Formats: sequence, structure tokens, C-alpha cells
Amino acid sequence: MRYYPGKTGLPSPHEVNRAVEAAFREYGEGLVQMPPKVYVTFPKGDFRTMPAYLPSMGIAGVKIVNVHPENPRSGLPTVMALTIILDIDTGMPRAVLNATELTDLRTGAAGAVAAQYLSRKKRIALGVVGSGRQAIAQVNAIADVLEIEEILVWSRTAENAVEFCGQFGEIGCVAGSVESACNADVIVTTTPSRTPLIRSEWVQKGTHINAIGADAPGKEELDPALLARGRVFVDDPEQALHSGEINVPFSQGLFRADQIAGTLGDVVCGRKKRESQDEITIFDSTGLAIQDLAIASLVMGRGAYIDLPFP
Repeated sequence: MRYYPGKTGLPSPHEVNRAVEAAFREYGEGLVQMPPKVYVTFPKGDFRTMPAYLPSMGIAGVKIVNVHPENPRSGLPTVMALTIILDIDTGMPRAVLNATELTDLRTGAAGAVAAQYLSRKKRIALGVVGSGRQAIAQVNAIADVLEIEEILVWSRTAENAVEFCGQFGEIGCVAGSVESACNADVIVTTTPSRTPLIRSEWVQKGTHINAIGADAPGKEELDPALLARGRVFVDDPEQALHSGEINVPFSQGLFRADQIAGTLGDVVCGRKKRESQDEITIFDSTGLAIQDLAIASLVMGRGAYIDLPFP
């Protein structure tokens, strides 16, 4: 068995985007096995287990990932993760990966794939709500598929917004209010908020939104009225209704399951698409285990590793 400690041999955003796009295509064709996430909750966070089998890449395994929003106060990442890869024929563990950075990359890639297919423009102003690691990953991934002319960012802390802008010296970046960040062609939300931050009236016709932050029951970043105005695409319907952006409006009777326009897999496969220049499209991302397997396959093909005898 091999251990991949991370920070070496990381694939490029382009490689990750293409691998994750392929995984969503296979999901859209109904060829993967992927039970929903299982959550275990703690007083200050939770951890999830995420199993899957991706036949096209010949890879199967499970990711264990935590989300603890107060961790940065102690100098720890909000999200940390470990992925275990199993041999398909024998079930023997093949590899263990430090998946903390990989989780950022693969989630960024899902947003990039959604923006690639659903943005009405190829040259965009990008609004970013939140300024943490996932916000940076989203920008880097989207920059591979669209030309970002300007970034409009909001952060709860002004210093964090300035630091965020410093990551993208080649792209103009302006820090401002949440409302100003919504004056964009594509908006990305990456906060752990439990109350809506984005008001419907702030969002222009034709905007595409990647709703990334809501990944557990009770979290929401978007005004429910915005969900009613737009067409909502999800990564997985069951996960989205349980813990995605639509989970709170759904539990309150403000959003119905039949209002889901389709999955990102449907979009990648060509069954669903943006239908007009004026419609608002929303991608509700909860994070799928197949994304983790896709990026694990890339890392195992190129990264440095340590041999760990097993059994």
C-alpha cells in the first residue's frame, strides 16, 4: 500500500477540471456506484464518509472529511480529509492519500465545469463571496475555462479580502460589499453561512451562480427567492436536498424537488443546458465522492509516495 502525503506532484487545474468533468459525465450516464454521504456531527463541526466506485478509471474508495468552521482561529484548516483507495478485485487497500488540498482542487473543478457549461459569456467579471481556500480554488479552476477580466470579492474581514486579491496579481481584483460582488457574470459563494447572504434583487438576469458553501443541513447562502427565479442544477439530488443550498428552503416548503432542473452530469452529457441569455442558472454543489476518486487517480499516477506494508 502507498501513502501520498500531499504537497508534491499536485495536478494542474486543467488536469483536475478534465478529470472531474469526465467523472460527472460518467455519473450522468448512470455508470457509477455512489451512496450518499454519511454525516457524524460534533458540537463544533462534523465529519462525513464518502464511498464510490468509478468504473471508467478502475478506481474505488472512500473519503473521510471533516468541516469545522472555527478551526482557522486555532490555525487549522476548516476542511481536512483522507482518502483510502481499494483494489477492485481483492478489496485490499492500495493507497491512502492526504486529501486536504485535493478536496479544495476537486471542489474548485466542479465549479469550473459548471461555469464552463452554464455561463452565458466566456469573458467574465467574477464575483466571489468569501475569501478562504475554497474561494481561491474556485478562481484558479474557473480561470482555466473562462477568461476572468475582473474579480469582485467580499469577505467578512477586510484584511482577508486584501490578502485574497493579492493571490491574483495578473487579474484586477476589487474588494467591496456583498452587493457589489453580485454585480458579476458569474458569482461564487464559499461561506459557511446559515442565513442567506445573497439577495435576489442584487443578481442580474443571465448570471450564473456556483453555490459552494452550503454542504451540510442548515447551511444556506442564497435568498430562496433567487432559487425561484433561477434554474437550479445539482451535483446529486439526494445530497442537495439533504445538505446543499436547497436544503433549508426544501425543508421549509419554499423549494420543491421537482424544481431541480437537472444534474451537472445531465449538463455535461448534453441533456440539459442554459436555455436563454436572460435566465439565472445556479449550481448547487455538495461534493461527490466520484470527484475525489478522479483526482486520486491523477495523483496516484504522478505523485511521490511512501510504501506502507499491508497486510
